[in-house]
Amino acid sequence: MHAHLEWPTQHNPLRAATVAVIEALAGAAIELSRIIAAGPLAGIGGESGGINPDGDRQKTIDIVADRLMRDALRTAPVAAVLSEEVELPETLDPDAPLCVAIDPLDGSANLENNISIGTIFSIRPKGNDIISTFFEPGTAQCAAGCFIYGPQTVLVLALDQCVDCFTLDPRTGEFVLTARDLRVPQDAKEFAINASNRRHWSGPVRNYIDECLAGVNGERGQDFNMRWIGSLVAEAYRILMRGGVFLYPADARQGYREGRLRLLYEAHPIALIMEWAGGAASSGRSRILELSARTPHQRVPLIMGSARAVRDVDAIHLTVEPLFESSDAPLFARRGLFR
Repeated sequence: MHAHLEWPTQHNPLRAATVAVIEALAGAAIELSRIIAAGPLAGIGGESGGINPDGDRQKTIDIVADRLMRDALRTAPVAAVLSEEVELPETLDPDAPLCVAIDPLDGSANLENNISIGTIFSIRPKGNDIISTFFEPGTAQCAAGCFIYGPQTVLVLALDQCVDCFTLDPRTGEFVLTARDLRVPQDAKEFAINASNRRHWSGPVRNYIDECLAGVNGERGQDFNMRWIGSLVAEAYRILMRGGVFLYPADARQGYREGRLRLLYEAHPIALIMEWAGGAASSGRSRILELSARTPHQRVPLIMGSARAVRDVDAIHLTVEPLFESSDAPLFARRGLFR
């Protein structure tokens, strides 16, 4: 139950520790993939009755995934782990060199629809103290990745400034390297957003999507396809394979004005994957990797994908007021000289 990691680790204790953490997570992911593949036969359907620290209802599979991942990390050189399912970071080995932030099972609500879901993790060197490590910007990460449980179980791994893909061989129970140095295609002809929330969007987001919908006759000069899976790991993998842009913006609804994705264990690791694969990730106004969390479960907007497409969205945010108005009011306004 291992990923075949071929990076040299001799004379580099931090890299050796990082590889050990990834291999521990890979073992847990293999077991979790078996449980997910069994579906109702594994007896893990339905809600657990609990609510996680961020207010989301927990499913039984969320609890199982959290237990598997945290148990695995207890066997690795990890000083502390911050899980989506736990309010505060848990100290494991204070003398260990690494800290891990993890979403044990992202998108579990999609499980009943047999849509790809996943585990997202962020690894960073321990700083001056354990707690402050989690509040450093995303540039502090030394590795990140996601396991995707779909038609194949896949590990997308950002390590050593490179993004590689490993596929689980069910015959041997091992992750095998199947794609090296993934690069995000730069010709973005697809966009992904939940269009049902259009009436809640800010001006910049509506403006960009309207330009895409205008197609070849609009400012972008080409036709676009729209994709929306509603599973962050599946959206990220599609962008790595096909390019395009994904938007999960802040909007006018209560609880959405700061965005909905969690910075430390969703946006930060996905942003590292995107950037090291030649793409980009932004909140619309700031590079995701330059953001620092103020709270363990802080939320943030996320725009990710082809670097040119993300830059285009950022540029509109700089020229359009981010107004949240009622649905019958204009939702964007160009800045005037004195605004």
